Parts: sequence; C-alpha cells; structure tokens
Amino acid sequence: MWRKGFRAAALLMCVACCAASSTHTAQAPTQSKVPEGQRLDVNRAGMEELMKLPGITQIWAERIIRFRPYHAKSDLRNQGVIPARTYHKIEDLIVAHRN
Repeated sequence: MWRKGFRAAALLMCVACCAASSTHTAQAPTQSKVPEGQRLDVNRAGMEELMKLPGITQIWAERIIRFRPYHAKSDLRNQGVIPARTYHKIEDLIVAHRN
C-alpha cells in the first residue's frame, strides 16, 4: 500500500520539478533588435570589436577570425566556430556581409 503512495508522491515531485524548469526556460532573455546598419560584420571586425559582443572571449574571437569568410552569420554556429549558446547571445548583433 505504501508503495502506491510513494510512487504517487514521486510522480508529483517529478511533475512539479518539470513545471518549474519549463517556466524557467520559457523566459529567455530578449535582446533589442539592432538596426542592420549598426550590426557588427563578422567578416571584417577586428579582435577588439568581436570581444565587445556578449559571451565572446578572446578564444572565440580568434576562431571567428581564423575561419573567415562566412556566407551567413549562422555559419558561426553551423560550422562549430562558436557554441550555439554563444551564437544565440549575439545573433541579433551581427551580420555576415559577403566580400
């Protein structure tokens, strides 16, 4: 008899935990849209400019420069130049103009 109660309690705890975590992830930080003319071009930006972007360290900036040129800004994520988490922080702040 106590096993049924234990299972029900465990299930309720699991449901409560999942509900709490889903509300946390649903509140992703929103960034203001930057006009395209003011976005940083990842094909031309220097090390210092790239490091001003949120989440971009010296290592990530060096990788961005090393693997140029990019046809689209999503190449940073798709080619594994920077992690998806970092890409999502900067995607509204960058552009990849073709030379």
